[in-house]
Amino acid sequence: MFDSPHQFTPLLPAEAKLEPLLAKAHDLARDALGLVGYPAAELRSLLRSMNSYYSNRIEGQHTRPLELEQALRRDFSMDAKLAARQRLALAHMDAEAAIEARFAGEEAVPGLYQPSAIQDLHAELFGRLPESDRFTDEGEAIVPGQLRQREVQVGLHVAPACASLPLLLEAWGQQYSRVRRGEMTVLALAAAHQRLGWIHPFVDGNGRVMRLHTHAILHALGYTRGLWSPLRGFARSQDRYYALMADADVPRRGDLDGRGNLSEQALIAWIDYVLDICIDQVRFMRGLLDLGQMKSRIAACLTFEEEVRKSGVRRAALIPMHYLFLDGGELERGEFKAMMNLGERTAGTVLAALLERGLLKSDTPQGRLRFAFPLHALRFYFPSLWPEAEADTA
Repeated sequence: MFDSPHQFTPLLPAEAKLEPLLAKAHDLARDALGLVGYPAAELRSLLRSMNSYYSNRIEGQHTRPLELEQALRRDFSMDAKLAARQRLALAHMDAEAAIEARFAGEEAVPGLYQPSAIQDLHAELFGRLPESDRFTDEGEAIVPGQLRQREVQVGLHVAPACASLPLLLEAWGQQYSRVRRGEMTVLALAAAHQRLGWIHPFVDGNGRVMRLHTHAILHALGYTRGLWSPLRGFARSQDRYYALMADADVPRRGDLDGRGNLSEQALIAWIDYVLDICIDQVRFMRGLLDLGQMKSRIAACLTFEEEVRKSGVRRAALIPMHYLFLDGGELERGEFKAMMNLGERTAGTVLAALLERGLLKSDTPQGRLRFAFPLHALRFYFPSLWPEAEADTA
């Protein structure tokens, strides 16, 4: 049995229906490209952790943020199932970094629509797991990058026959890789996300691959700059995410609902939702990265450490901490201590406390210092960015 590419048309709304979506895509491009870049790799690492948490939470296989932070230190749980989820979280982070490096720049976007690229995304994620972790909940083996070899049904949607997958993925890729540049590429990535779910190419991991694919295209277009991702927004509106994606699987609802096999109105609603999520996440992150507010946020964190936790941290570290945040680079230890304007011994004690609390990082015992973003400081630095992490470390 073979399924025809006609079965998941329209792949994009008709030209006459595009104007409101293109206007919203224009707003997204303006906001995203105007987002102030922040160069610190530590912030990008934090956001990569958050992306992993939220994408896996959509699948019901997430760890708590604190457990993810422990996994980053290679401190895995003794509970086998939790340790497997910790390894999956790390694999997602590493796969995201590898994909961003591989598909960089707008010229890389068409390549992300190649069927082989979709298989590569799956392999990047699941290939990082030990073989013992590569099984579905039902005990079926997950082969990294391998298209499914059996028929499946997801909710009410009967996925196309496995024998049809190469043909359908080829049609999917040809449609979305050839759209005109500019705002149309954003509409294409949103539609492609849903239609890839309709194809359901893998026995497991489809949702994660779909979200990695969307994230990768936004990154390649230069929209995210490592500072935001729609994954947070998808997870925080999870019921709507699933409902709109499933609704776009339904057959056309009468003569006024496009000319394809599936509902054009539902596809438009899905694309509109994705655009809204992206715009919301960009604007939210722009507010958090207001450099004018960061000095007072850092001061609040240091004051809490000094007066409430009594951790040995002092507010006197504000000037060098703020400098490191703005610069996004590193300072010699001697320079940092001098900027605190404390005695040598006291400055050394405060520096040790800052390192102990994870507010600073250094690669070696006497190495240069850089600003860090421990989970316990997020409620001060970036309030409401990752509420689950704030609750986990309160």
